[in-house]
Amino acid sequence: MDKFKKYNRHSIRLKGYDYSKAGAYFITICTQNRKCIFGDIVDGEMQLNDMGSVVMDEWIKTAGTQQGIKLDEWVVMPDHFHGIIIFTESVGAIHESPQHESPLQMTQRQRRNMGLSKSIGRFKMLSSKKINIIRQTPGVKLWQRDYWEHIIRNNNELINIRKYIKNNPGNWQSR
Repeated sequence: MDKFKKYNRHSIRLKGYDYSKAGAYFITICTQNRKCIFGDIVDGEMQLNDMGSVVMDEWIKTAGTQQGIKLDEWVVMPDHFHGIIIFTESVGAIHESPQHESPLQMTQRQRRNMGLSKSIGRFKMLSSKKINIIRQTPGVKLWQRDYWEHIIRNNNELINIRKYIKNNPGNWQSR
């Protein structure tokens, strides 16, 4: 049996859409098995624990990984993360701190295209590594394999999604 047919996976991305071009994207990322590990909702407010603070810090750092990324409304929830990421221009090279690389290797690394999937992948990888250090669980999967995204097409959508994100902790009990 073909290993790809076994799982019947298909892309949830919009076919033919360039996810590295300027635009706004609404992202939802869930923890593995929807495990509540980032803190608790208390009186309609999210109270981050150490692991939730790692997620917050890594998300904030996402804007500094390359020129053209702006973060909008976002929230860390007990078992998931919502955020709006805006590419103010087509995204290109990322700026990493390479370890023990020659200038030529560093230049080649900085030329990598950093579209939406790579930005989210980087965020998931770095937050996972740091949280697994805190939990003393090296290599344990923190996030679900994929993430959900929505291309924000107009200002009304942006306003409604911002409201949804902002109200998400208050609506936690009614889910």
